[in-house]
Amino acid sequence: MAVAGCSSKSTTTNSGGSSAAGGTQSIKALVQIDQQGKAVSQTGTATAADPAGDGKATCAPTTAIAMAGALTGANAALGINIDDGAKLAVQQHNKANPGCQVVLKNFDTEGDPQKATQVVPTVISDQSIVGLIGPAFSGETKATGQVLSDAGLPALTSSATNASLTKNGWKTFFRGLANDDVQGPSVAHYMTGTGGFKKICVVQDDSDYGVGLAKSVTAALGSAGDASCAANVKTGDKDFSATVSKLSAAKPDAIFYSGYYAEAAPLVEQLRSGGVTATFVSDDGTNDPQFTKQAGDSSKDALLSCPCGPAPDTFATNYNALNGQAPGVYSVEAYDLTTILLKAIDAGKVTRADVLNYVRSYDSQGLARHYKWDATGELSNATIWMYQVK
Repeated sequence: MAVAGCSSKSTTTNSGGSSAAGGTQSIKALVQIDQQGKAVSQTGTATAADPAGDGKATCAPTTAIAMAGALTGANAALGINIDDGAKLAVQQHNKANPGCQVVLKNFDTEGDPQKATQVVPTVISDQSIVGLIGPAFSGETKATGQVLSDAGLPALTSSATNASLTKNGWKTFFRGLANDDVQGPSVAHYMTGTGGFKKICVVQDDSDYGVGLAKSVTAALGSAGDASCAANVKTGDKDFSATVSKLSAAKPDAIFYSGYYAEAAPLVEQLRSGGVTATFVSDDGTNDPQFTKQAGDSSKDALLSCPCGPAPDTFATNYNALNGQAPGVYSVEAYDLTTILLKAIDAGKVTRADVLNYVRSYDSQGLARHYKWDATGELSNATIWMYQVK
C-alpha cells in the first residue's frame, strides 16, 4: 500500500511536529480514534522496546535484515520513509552492540506487484537475511505473500493494509498496523460523527489498497455515502475533469479519496480550481509530505487518516539527524518492526524459523503501539489516527 513522490527530502511531516516545506501547509496529528470514530488516549512510549538492547549481543557478521518496497518511482516517498525508519533502528542497535553488526539490505520494488515478484525471490535466496520489513504495498504483498510463506521468511509489513492479506493462510506474514477493515469504519464514523458530514462521495483508485479501503468506508457510511456520486479513477491519472464535474454537480459535504497521494494531489487541486469546496478526506496513502508539496494550498484543511501514529519527539530528532528529513508515514512502524527483528537476533535466533517463532510469540510495547499478533498475523489491538493539513 503504501506512496510516492518525486523527492524524499521534503521536511514537511505527518507526525504532528514539524513545519512545512514546499509551501505553507503541514500535516498535524489531531486525534486517535476507535472503530466508532471516538477519541481514545494515546499509549505511552516510556516502556517501548529499544533496538540497542543491553549492548552484549553477538551474531555472525553476515546477519542481515531486508526491506522491500518502493524506493524509486511515483510512490517512492512511502518506501523511503520505511527504509529510513528501519535504518535508524539498525544504526542504534549496531552502535550499542559491537559484537553484532546487523546489515540492512534494501530492495526496490517500485511499488509494482509485477516487479515485486522478480525482486522477492532475490531476497529469499539470500540466506543471510533472517527477516523482511515489507513488502510495503498491498498489491505487491498479495503477489508475493505465498512465496515468502513457502520460504519460511518472516515478513513484517509496516504499511500493507488490505484486509484480505491475512486471509490467505500465509504462515510468515505479520501486519504492524491496523488493516483497512479497521480504518474504514473508524474514518467513516469520524466523518459522520465529529465531522458532521451528511453527504459523502467516495472516490477510489484501482489499486488493491484503494479498492479494499473504499469498500470498507462505503459500507460503514450507510446513508451518508451517496452512491450516485461515487467515482473511480486509475493510478497514473492526472486529468480528473470528468470526476470533478460529477462531484461538483453532487454538491457533497465531504469527498473521501481512497488511494495514493500521486493522484490525490492533482485531484484536490482540480477540485478546488473547479469550485468544489467540500472537505477533502483521504487515507494513509495520501498522508505524506509529498501530498502537501504537490497540492500546495489546495491541500489546506484536508483530513487524512492513518493506522500509523505520530513520531515521538526524541525519535523525530534522531531520525532527522540520520536521514536529513523528518519522519513520514510508516517511519515509526518500520522502526518498531525492525526493533523486533533485532531483538530476535540478540536473543540468539539465527535462523528464519527461530526468528519466526520469536515474532509469533512477541508481546511488547513499541513507540507506535503494543505489538502482539494473532494466528493470522493481525495485531490483537489496533487503532487509527486522524490528521489535518494546516
